[in-house]
Amino acid sequence: MKRTYGAVVAVGLGLALTLTACGDDSGKGGDGGDASKAKVGVILPDTESSVRWEAADRPALEAAFKKAGVEYDIQNTEGDAEKMTALAESMIGDGVTVLAIVNLDSASGAAIQEKAAAAGVPTIDYDRLTLGGSASAYISYDNVAVGELQGEGLQKCLGDKAANIVYLNGSPTDNNATLFAEGAHKVLDANSKLKVVGEQAVPDWDNEQAAKIFQQLYTAADGKVDGVLAANDGLGGAAISVLEGAGQAGKVPVTGQDATVEGLQNILAGTQCMTVFKSSVGEANALAEAAIAIASGKDAATTGTVKDTEGGRDVPSVILEPVAISKDNIAEEIGKVFADGSMTYDDVCTGKFEKLCTDAGINP
Repeated sequence: MKRTYGAVVAVGLGLALTLTACGDDSGKGGDGGDASKAKVGVILPDTESSVRWEAADRPALEAAFKKAGVEYDIQNTEGDAEKMTALAESMIGDGVTVLAIVNLDSASGAAIQEKAAAAGVPTIDYDRLTLGGSASAYISYDNVAVGELQGEGLQKCLGDKAANIVYLNGSPTDNNATLFAEGAHKVLDANSKLKVVGEQAVPDWDNEQAAKIFQQLYTAADGKVDGVLAANDGLGGAAISVLEGAGQAGKVPVTGQDATVEGLQNILAGTQCMTVFKSSVGEANALAEAAIAIASGKDAATTGTVKDTEGGRDVPSVILEPVAISKDNIAEEIGKVFADGSMTYDDVCTGKFEKLCTDAGINP
């Protein structure tokens, strides 16, 4: 991945939409100048790989489009590539002026973008780059940096000692998962005290498969695993469930990503080392701004380009900055998560976690 962007866009800053109007619950905004020309279709990938898509991204996207006075249609393809193609064709038939997708894999994503281009509909890659695709813009986070934060977090939790580590990577069809692993390896491979005793990708980010895969890796290593580089909170939770069965939860640090309720609670409980927060509001606002510009016949305001290694082109991109959250800084950083709107203090600090929140300095 060629990262040639200039200044990294700070989360939630510099992305405020200048077009405002009131929208109704149907997704149709009011008159808004150039915004009135836009009708944006967004296809989210699933509800299994991460809770973020429905809990965080959908409401953030809805709020961003309503604020901009943009008509929109947001659908979830539930992990079905054929359904995504059908949804895309339906949206194109219904007159969307811009189509944004979170691809399930680059091949099916590129095919959808080819269909859209044939119909004169420009496309945007949201969160995941479609290799070999034709998107006019790419909106995401610095995904290599996400992996670097995970690697740094695991290294810090392990301390200065020799350790056996296992990688539980994301879906092999997700370009982001490749970049997360690249960033993590960049950090951890440089530490001669760390030995990789197992590494495997989890198809479709499936948490049930992740538990089975980690159990196999753990058994193959005779239980001699000192740390787990898990690509997101769901995979991390799967690893923790296996470690609990072995009486090692809390003794073996595990990473994560997405700052989910489960991930944050695991950090408070001491069974997860860290997570990575990526503001859905920041990403949604960037998508809405780009979609409005493209629908108006303009170029999206981007921060640089990202290399499509299969298509051999530099894709104009908006790249946002991720934030690492661990027990050391959770009291300071969790406010950003709450401000993003996908969860509240009461969601995280409930039941037994109320005292853990208080102990960590997290207050209502």
